[in-house]
Amino acid sequence: MLGIMSSGGYPRTIPVDFLVLAGGGGGAYLAGSGGGAGGFRCTVTATGGGGSLETAIAAVPSTNYTVTVGAGGAGGVSGADGSNGSNSVFSTITSTGGAGGRAYPNGNGLTGGSGGGGHGITQSFGGAGTANQGFAGGNGGISGAGAGGGGGGGAVGVAGSNSPSSEFGGAGGAGVATSISGSSVTRAGGGGGSGGGAGKGGAGGTGGGGTGGSGSGSNPTAGTVNTGGGGGGVWNSATQAAGGSGVVILKYPDSRTITIGAGLTGTTAAPSGGYKVSTITAGTGNVSWA
Repeated sequence: MLGIMSSGGYPRTIPVDFLVLAGGGGGAYLAGSGGGAGGFRCTVTATGGGGSLETAIAAVPSTNYTVTVGAGGAGGVSGADGSNGSNSVFSTITSTGGAGGRAYPNGNGLTGGSGGGGHGITQSFGGAGTANQGFAGGNGGISGAGAGGGGGGGAVGVAGSNSPSSEFGGAGGAGVATSISGSSVTRAGGGGGSGGGAGKGGAGGTGGGGTGGSGSGSNPTAGTVNTGGGGGGVWNSATQAAGGSGVVILKYPDSRTITIGAGLTGTTAAPSGGYKVSTITAGTGNVSWA
C-alpha cells in the first residue's frame, strides 16, 4: 500500500503494519483458574478473537506515535484473584489486557482481552473476551472439594477448555500464529487452570500460556515474557504465576528509518523483502519515521 504522493514525488504517509499484544492475566490462588491471554490485534496473517485483519496505520513522517507495551498481571496470593494484564498501545490501536484468573469463592470469571477461567470447587463460569481480540475462559469444575479450575481464554477460536467434572484443571486456550516478523510465531495462549487433589493442572495454551499447579504439590508457571500468555492457576501452593508481558511489532518499507524514543526498549532487524521490522518489548514512549 503506497502513501499519498507529495509534489516532490515522495509518499506523505508511510504504511505501517502492526502487531499490538497486551499483557496476559495472572493466575488465581485457591482452586484458581488460569489467566486470559492479552488482547491481540494485527494486520498480518491473522488477528485475535476470530476477527478480520486490522488496517495498517498511515504514519506521517516526523510525527510522534505513542507506543506502550503492557505488563503481565500479577498472580493471586493467599486466596486472591489474579490481576488483569495491562493494555498495549500503538497510535490509535489499543489491545486490552488479559483477564486475571478467578479464585474460590469469588464468582464468575473476569473479563479482558481474553477472558479468565472460572474457579473450581463450586463451579463458576469463564469470563468473556473482547471482540476481535480474544476468547472467553473455560468454566471451573463441578465435582466438589477437589474440582479443578478452568483455563484462561486464548487469541484463536478455541476458548479456554472447561475443567472437566473431576480434579483436573482445564487447558488454556490456544494462541494465534502470525508472520509479521518474517517467520511464523505463536503468541497469546491462555493459562491452564489448577488441578485439585491428585489431579494435574491444565496445560498452558500454545503461545506462552502457563501451566496450572495442583493440589498434589506441582507449582504453576507464569506466562512467557513478550507473548501475552496467561499465568497458570494455583490450587493452594505458595507459588503464584504472573501473566506474560505483551509486545508491539511494527513493519514498514525499508526506505524508511524509525526512531524509537526514550522510555522504550526495542530493536530493528536487518531489511528483508523490502521491509524493516521493529520489535518493542517494554516501556512507554514515542516512535517516529523519516
